[in-house]
Amino acid sequence: MELPHPEAEVSNPVIAPTIVLVRPQLAENIGTAARAMLNCGLTEMRLVRPRCSLPDERASRAASGADAVLEQAGVYADVVSAVADMNLVFATCPRERDMAKPVITPQSAIQSAREAMSAGAKVAFLFGAERTGLENDEVTLADAMVPFPVNPDFNSLNLAQAVLLVGWEWARAHASPPQAGRRPWRGELATKVEVDGFLTRLEAELDSCGFLRNPAMRPAAVRNLRAFFLRARPNAQEIRTAHGILTGLVERPHAGKVGKSRPGRHDPEA
Repeated sequence: MELPHPEAEVSNPVIAPTIVLVRPQLAENIGTAARAMLNCGLTEMRLVRPRCSLPDERASRAASGADAVLEQAGVYADVVSAVADMNLVFATCPRERDMAKPVITPQSAIQSAREAMSAGAKVAFLFGAERTGLENDEVTLADAMVPFPVNPDFNSLNLAQAVLLVGWEWARAHASPPQAGRRPWRGELATKVEVDGFLTRLEAELDSCGFLRNPAMRPAAVRNLRAFFLRARPNAQEIRTAHGILTGLVERPHAGKVGKSRPGRHDPEA
């Protein structure tokens, strides 16, 4: 028989990654995920289209005292809005996906998160729905995929178990200094909404000029394009420069006309 736990308070949340649960189906899993988070010093939970509405008695019972995490949890309509203010996003998944995106261990993800947060960045970990996991378009929004090193013949994890694996790595590494020799993080990293704003604009211009004219190939081309830019992890100034480059290209004579000659690097006036 489990003894009751006193409710924990989160009056001054620590600087730690944000946990984003995408389409969680069971209130009990939300509660146990909150419990796992607070066990490891993680306090910010975001929910994307949860099946239940908070407050929920089932979630509260399963949280076993971590009610403060549930009370402060934000609810979002989609993953894009849930990570809009983030600078670095990791997608957890039981297996690797067939897409051009870095695949790193939980330990490496936590190391990168700590380095980014030490430079003022905001970091999130995405967790998919219990039955289906994250969709490919949701994984595309992340900077890297984080599969868990479990039995490949049986890699089914409960949602709270997955959250605990990330939280445990965070708690275990939190007291240790970052490893030397890794690429330093630059200040003013672009937020996801800034990067998405540029990529959405770029897609619109590519649609306009006919580059994405094949409907069957368009989804894969867009995912690869986004993965390419996300691997660069641009800062805010680089995004502004990219916008300027795009503006310069589309405002040139004949811009957007497929098959027409347009000034290029060999044009003496370019």
